[in-house]
Amino acid sequence: QVQLVESGGGLVQPGGSLRLSCAASGSIFSINAMGWYRQAPGKQRELVATFSSAGNTNYADSVKGRFTISRDNAKNTVYLQMSSLKPEDTAVYYCNAVLRQVGQIYAKNYWGQGTQVTVSS
Repeated sequence: QVQLVESGGGLVQPGGSLRLSCAASGSIFSINAMGWYRQAPGKQRELVATFSSAGNTNYADSVKGRFTISRDNAKNTVYLQMSSLKPEDTAVYYCNAVLRQVGQIYAKNYWGQGTQVTVSS
C-alpha cells in the first residue's frame, strides 16, 4: 500500500513563505514523477511544480521565480518552497506521484490527501 503524506500547509500573510513536504511510503520500486498540484475553490486542479524521473522540473508560469521544488531521493520525499505568496495561491495543495510498486509491471498514479494553503491578511 502506497501512501503520500503531506505536511506544511497553513495560513500566511501575502508576501510570506511556506514549505510543503510530501513523503511517499510503501513498497516502492521506482518513482517516475513526483510533484505538486493545487485546486482552488470552483477551479480545476492544476499543476504547480513537478520532477520527472530524469530530474527535470516543470513549473506553472504563475509560480515561476517564487516557488522551488526539491527532493530527497533517499527519503522518497519532495518539497515545495513557496515564497512571495499571493492571495491567488490560496488552494488545497496535493502531492502527486507516478510510481511503480515492488512486484508490479506498470507505474500507477497516486495522490495525497491534500493540505490547505491560505494566503490572507
